[in-house]
Amino acid sequence: MRKPSVLVIFLTVFIDLIGFGIVVPLVPVYSRHFGAQGFVIGVIIASFSAMQFLFAPVWGRLSDRHGRRPILLLSTAGAAASYVVFALSSGLNNHVLALWLMVLSRMFAGLCGGNITVAQAYIADITLPDQRSKKMGLIGMAFGLGFIFGPIIGGVSLKYLGDTGPGWIAAALCAGNFLLAYFILTESLKPTSEHVAPRPHLAQWKHTLTQPRIGLLVAVFFLATFCFSCFESTFPLVVGDNFNLDFQHDAASATTVVYLYAYCGIIGAFVQGGAIGRLVKLMGEPKLIAFSLVLTAISLALLPFISGTAQLTWKTLIRPEGLPWVWMLLVLGLLSVGTNLTRPPLFGLLSNLTSDHEQGATIGVAQGAGSLSRILGPIFATTLLPVLPSLPYLICAAVLLATTALVLQRLCHKPLL
Repeated sequence: MRKPSVLVIFLTVFIDLIGFGIVVPLVPVYSRHFGAQGFVIGVIIASFSAMQFLFAPVWGRLSDRHGRRPILLLSTAGAAASYVVFALSSGLNNHVLALWLMVLSRMFAGLCGGNITVAQAYIADITLPDQRSKKMGLIGMAFGLGFIFGPIIGGVSLKYLGDTGPGWIAAALCAGNFLLAYFILTESLKPTSEHVAPRPHLAQWKHTLTQPRIGLLVAVFFLATFCFSCFESTFPLVVGDNFNLDFQHDAASATTVVYLYAYCGIIGAFVQGGAIGRLVKLMGEPKLIAFSLVLTAISLALLPFISGTAQLTWKTLIRPEGLPWVWMLLVLGLLSVGTNLTRPPLFGLLSNLTSDHEQGATIGVAQGAGSLSRILGPIFATTLLPVLPSLPYLICAAVLLATTALVLQRLCHKPLL
């Protein structure tokens, strides 16, 4: 029988996140095309995270008791089904019905979205404590690669297959991923692992958050994810307005946004694939987390003030009118480095502070907190955006700097293990 493998779980998560990367950049674009504005766009984006907030801890607890493999298979199958509904919604002429189906597809995807929680618990099962931050970086690398290939595949399928193409391609990839996981993914949870009595949903949250160090890390993850979700949900709209991109009548404009996401993914993959292990050894997890938050704060503060008139092409980048795009790429690069340096050391430290038989439950609560922030962040940002486009970005930068001070005060001056 094959042994559990980090490479296999990486491959499973990577393929799943390609599908995620295909769809996510297009949700705000499609929502606006179907007539949604401001708060409504935020609600559509947040619907995924609302369901994930409710169910991520549940999937984590179930994986602690019944194994990682069956939960991963269920979440992958659910993702495939959700993208089918997304594809169907994308081709409708009835815009009201299209928006409702899009919400349904995102909610169902969130309900079944236990893959990241369980994948992190899977890695904790098979990795020594001093290697967990480095190995957790592989999940982040899968995110990065997913946001390289996903948006590119989404852009190409949008161009050649029309509005429904991205949804169908994402569904096909996840269906193939289900078959791949079914045949090659083995169980990582040891039969001898101690089980804890199942706790009600709120009791599990209370148990996790009342542990001071673990609760603090969950809070930091919540705030960092809140700020990133504000960027993620409004960036297509901000860059569209600042560079006069016409999403409704020009497919090249939508493709531009997709390629910018892919660019962020490339940088993220390099950061998490090679730099995490060395930086953890050099700085330690708490200081690396603080450093990442500062980089993210600086980039968010700069991002909404970059504007121009030229289209993004290789030729314009070397011309004077392309200078704003050069600045945009530099700031997005800084943002990608910052955001991709946060998750691996945070979850590595979180895993090391958690007993072996509660890895899934604790990580599930953390992911649930992240999902809650992804509910609040898009609604917060898309509601403030019409008031003043820079306002959500500046507020998030301030939040991240305050979180940095909290990390430096509470984590960097005390032994954690």
